[in-house]
Amino acid sequence: MVATTTLASALDASLSTVGWASTGFLLAVTATIPFTTWAVDRYGGRRLWLAGLAVFIAGSLAAGLAWNAGSLIAFRTLQGFGAGLLDPLVLILLARAAGPARAGRVMGLMGVVLSLGPVLGPIAGGAVLGSLSWRWMFLLSVPIGLIAYLLAARVLPTDPPAGRQPAVRLDVLGLALLAPGFSAMVLALSQTAEHGASTAWQALLPLAAGIVLLTGYVLRALGSRRTPPLIDVRLFAGRGFTAGVTIMGLGGLANFATLFALPLYYQQAHGHGVLTAGLLMAPAGLGGAVAMPLAGRLSDRIGARGLAAGGALVAGLSALAFTRIAADTSQAWPVLAALTIGLGMGCFSAPTMGSLYRSLPGPLVAQGSSVLYMLNQLGAALGIALVTLILQTSADVITGLHSAFWLVTVLIAAVLAATPLLPGRTHTPATHSEPATTRAEGS
Repeated sequence: MVATTTLASALDASLSTVGWASTGFLLAVTATIPFTTWAVDRYGGRRLWLAGLAVFIAGSLAAGLAWNAGSLIAFRTLQGFGAGLLDPLVLILLARAAGPARAGRVMGLMGVVLSLGPVLGPIAGGAVLGSLSWRWMFLLSVPIGLIAYLLAARVLPTDPPAGRQPAVRLDVLGLALLAPGFSAMVLALSQTAEHGASTAWQALLPLAAGIVLLTGYVLRALGSRRTPPLIDVRLFAGRGFTAGVTIMGLGGLANFATLFALPLYYQQAHGHGVLTAGLLMAPAGLGGAVAMPLAGRLSDRIGARGLAAGGALVAGLSALAFTRIAADTSQAWPVLAALTIGLGMGCFSAPTMGSLYRSLPGPLVAQGSSVLYMLNQLGAALGIALVTLILQTSADVITGLHSAFWLVTVLIAAVLAATPLLPGRTHTPATHSEPATTRAEGS
């Protein structure tokens, strides 16, 4: 969060205390995602979308009016609950509206937002702090959210009457295990980054809790007979689904590691401010925003394997180029490498997401979206934690940059190795009565 120092000064609090405003938001998002999986079919997509927007707007307004660090943390957490409803829901609604034939095209368009969001956020935050009070970082979301609410109320199709919705029983025990389990894992990684060590008790305690809770959920999901699990772990028996979420998880980890390492390099090696560093790393997001719509649309016609493999190769070579950068290297080269790594990641992300949704029957789209977003949260936390540890244990910033991008190179090499497992060009969607399995994943 670009405003941590500003907030600490304005609210008369320590940096670690104010940091919980971001951590609380992240944990709330992660904890809410599994609930959204169940609620979208119980209450309807339109109702849930409007409810999520209302909660997010209320949290944004309250955060902008916060009077101390404690109130800011509480209101940011409320904002996170709203985001936890909206984040997976947008993919669920888009995937259901598009259908298997246009999954790649729609996921590619959605990828524009996913690519530019992490890049434009720090730039916008730096611009706001340069001319306005910190409160406007949150208050500006209110009018934007209200416009989105009015448009959604007008455009989204009406849900069936609540009484006619299928009576899906909520797996309360599964929710009590899965939501805090993933949140604990994210917390462990966040604490690793904050304390600069994976052996700190602040990281080990939530890590142990997360492992226990998630293990309990898997056992519960496999043994449940009466209540359908929030996420059916048998989904991972399907080769295409497992390959898809693995590629997206590894790609997300590599992406967040890149987006965290680059601005630190520009700030520490070249002395740039937050806004300038954000602008210099923008080509990484721009590359993804350009590549994802094109690659997604093309994957609907030729399949995902070739595009994903080509994209992983380009991204891997770009990451390798970062390991050759020296202190006196012209800044034009890392900017160019950032653009090409974004292009490469976009070329394997959109086709993979499209193939993932083509491998899922309609009733399991919500579960697939939840898995994607939870892995995205873990990837963000793990990428930041690993890069933080690498930089803190490196002799200088250039050595740290090289080590961070060797990690990115290895991750993308693993993505490349997994691309042959994606569904081939001819793919028949699974039936609506069973999870996607290897029988429908092409050759």
